[in-house]
Amino acid sequence: MALVLTRDQILGHRRRVSALDARLPAGSTSLEAAAWAGLQDSMPRAALLSLHARVEGLAPNSWEDPALSQVWGPRFAVYVVAARDRALFTVSRYPGDARGRQVAEDIAARMREFMGDKKMRFDDVAAGAIVGHPNSMRYATATGIVAIRWDGARQPHVWLVPRPAISPQDARRAAANRYLHVFGPSTSTAFAGWLGISPAQARATFDELTAAGELLGVSTPMGEALILASDEASFRARPGRPAAARLLPSGDTFTLLKGADRELLVPDAGQRAALWTPRVWPGALLINGEVAGTWRRDQHRLNISAWRHLSPAEVRAVESEADSLPLPGLTRPMAVTWKD
Repeated sequence: MALVLTRDQILGHRRRVSALDARLPAGSTSLEAAAWAGLQDSMPRAALLSLHARVEGLAPNSWEDPALSQVWGPRFAVYVVAARDRALFTVSRYPGDARGRQVAEDIAARMREFMGDKKMRFDDVAAGAIVGHPNSMRYATATGIVAIRWDGARQPHVWLVPRPAISPQDARRAAANRYLHVFGPSTSTAFAGWLGISPAQARATFDELTAAGELLGVSTPMGEALILASDEASFRARPGRPAAARLLPSGDTFTLLKGADRELLVPDAGQRAALWTPRVWPGALLINGEVAGTWRRDQHRLNISAWRHLSPAEVRAVESEADSLPLPGLTRPMAVTWKD
């Protein structure tokens, strides 16, 4: 009989493994742990705020720690990952079809011929390497040789690194392990959508993990799904005491969900529409482990829309969290505005 998991068990596990109940101590090891499944950085410095929600003692430049690296990761979005894990978020997406492989290899070859060992601006490489539309360059990232640095204000810089030795199959298995640890319970279909690979590639990867005895079938409020067998104890454990408040940025791992997973995290349909908007998502206000509103920032001004009445202690916890955000370039204290 499949293990039956409740909403509280699932969200408790996800918060626990994402260090959202209690921050990790300052240091490179904690930064790597916080980026276990990658941290989306498509919104300028979103990854920094995701790190801040999980690790103590962050500074505005902590995202540049040598333990971390930026890549064009899942779905070609900008991600911050552990530097040693670069291949898991790039080679894992190597195309399964001959045409896709040819495109990736051709663009990578043109970039290498044009760039050599130089670090160059994205638009200069796109023009000089004749890769067609500039964004076509991102296809080469699946070869594992493309490194990037994007500070959020200008075009990214691009350079080439040695090709990783790991095979695409091994990289996908490792990526699936990371995904299930942080997003589980889940399915191969959801994994394909998250990583940006074909459903057939995702199914093959999950089949390999199942054959190796690494996956466990479970029953959840979202339906039948899979978890890592090594995570069973975490799911069975009582949820930890949640943090009083966290300000999760747009696209944070905890809210980077689709379909039934969104319903699990935010049961109210109107509130789901406010968090996962058709355009740029707002940040999520997490209070005592539950999403309790949204927020947006304009320089030093933080506008928060709470979905319920907050106690004075909860308001203080949120405003303290806002004051602690390690945002670069601010010359004035953070000013919080509450909206109904």
